[in-house]
Amino acid sequence: MENFIIITTYLLIGVLLRRVPQFPNETGQVLNLFVIYVALPATVLLKIPELSFSQDLLVPVLMPWVMLILSCVMVLLLTRIFRWERQITGSLLLLVPLGNTSFLGIPMVKAFFGEKAISYAVLYDQFGSFLALAIYGSVIIALYGGGKDRPTIKGVCNKIITFPPFIALLLAFALRSTNYHPVALEIFRSLSATLVPAVMIAVGFQLSFRLSRDVVMPFAMGLLLKLAVAPFTALILCKLLSLEGQAVQVSIFEAGMPPMVSAGALALLAGLAPSLTVALVGFGIGLSFITLPVLYSFL
Repeated sequence: MENFIIITTYLLIGVLLRRVPQFPNETGQVLNLFVIYVALPATVLLKIPELSFSQDLLVPVLMPWVMLILSCVMVLLLTRIFRWERQITGSLLLLVPLGNTSFLGIPMVKAFFGEKAISYAVLYDQFGSFLALAIYGSVIIALYGGGKDRPTIKGVCNKIITFPPFIALLLAFALRSTNYHPVALEIFRSLSATLVPAVMIAVGFQLSFRLSRDVVMPFAMGLLLKLAVAPFTALILCKLLSLEGQAVQVSIFEAGMPPMVSAGALALLAGLAPSLTVALVGFGIGLSFITLPVLYSFL
């Protein structure tokens, strides 16, 4: 509870800073870039070498892909029932399967499960959400976006191999058998400590709560799938397969994260139902502070 209060405080600081004229509109984006290029890579380099390899690690690697497939099927089924237009379908196909498993997920995992669980969250994010954003996200934009550019295999691979946290992930695996120099270890620790405050202040700064009347139904169904149906489906699947342990709990918890901010940015750039996209991201983050504690109580 104490960590949850701390995270909520960071979020409120971000909301309040948005009202201070001295902070430019790009403040949230600058903080996001700091996280991507500095804080998150430092956390990856610090936490991944602590992993003890076992079959449990397959769960956070495979779970996001299982959730992606199930979420796509549910969105397409609802689209057929309600006959939503292509822009709405495209927005939902991006934002329902792809969760905020990095910016919000890692701090929330730390708050609820502790430092040692961060490694599982990193695996879920880097081998699941991030790869899905780069590969699956490009395909959805190509199919539903209005732009002329189409994704290429070379372009998708380039996005993956040049993403700083992914580079750090590869380095962390390569350096697993190497002991860091004490100075390097302290640098990683100090930079990693900035992850939670930087992320949550950025999220608070960028929160937006706008909702158009014509997207109320897809908005409600999208958040219901993302925040409730998906994580509890993951929970039931793990129970049926008799999967247990912290890696499993973190994977289920990450499955309940709100829509990914980066996926929302892609949807906006592609012109996919802007009012729906903004509402899903903004309200999703806000509601997750209610739904995640509830989900945790079932784990």
